[in-house]
Amino acid sequence: MNIIIFGPPGAGKGTQAEKIVKKFNVVHIATGDILREAVAKQTELGRKAKEYMVKGELVPDEVVIGIIKEKLREIRGKNFLLDGFPRTLIQAEALDNFLKEVNSKIDVVLNLEVDEKEIIRRLSNRRVCRVCGAIYHLIFNPPKSPGKCDKCGGELYQRDDDKEESIRNRLEVYRKQTKPLIDYYKEKGLLKNIDGNREIEEIAKDIENILKKVVSD
Repeated sequence: MNIIIFGPPGAGKGTQAEKIVKKFNVVHIATGDILREAVAKQTELGRKAKEYMVKGELVPDEVVIGIIKEKLREIRGKNFLLDGFPRTLIQAEALDNFLKEVNSKIDVVLNLEVDEKEIIRRLSNRRVCRVCGAIYHLIFNPPKSPGKCDKCGGELYQRDDDKEESIRNRLEVYRKQTKPLIDYYKEKGLLKNIDGNREIEEIAKDIENILKKVVSD
């Protein structure tokens, strides 16, 4: 069973991906991790990706597609979960064509839907230690002493991309970028929308039921 997971920043994709990997024995392919891995290994495509990443620019479709293909060839024969890919229709079509060539396919696309208000609540309450980098959440995982890291006593601060205006901008970019993909997979009958406003375990149970049905079908 091959899976794609979508969801805006703060939707909990990483948390749910970990649970899926444990229960369904799939390889988690997170685009950011794969790009960094290719750069570290200094593959030809990794070197190309680095040229863009060091400038803070988006890595072009053809480079991302190439790196994902390399990873899929590497794990060939194993089921996978794609997280952060595809991001564009070009990438989605390239993925379909590649999987067809290797006699494989995407079985289901999970789309975590979370209200903007909830996303802002989750992300804007995140704090990071300036010294050791430990991450806290003022609601879910607050420090024992306000503004101080439990581990090293360092000052806690709010990253610029966790401020409300930045979060709203990120969400707008995500909506514009992802809508064509949602429509694309909906037309293929692969899309499963999931209410991501609930507790982690409730969401995980819904996903588990969806995936069990996919397996049984």
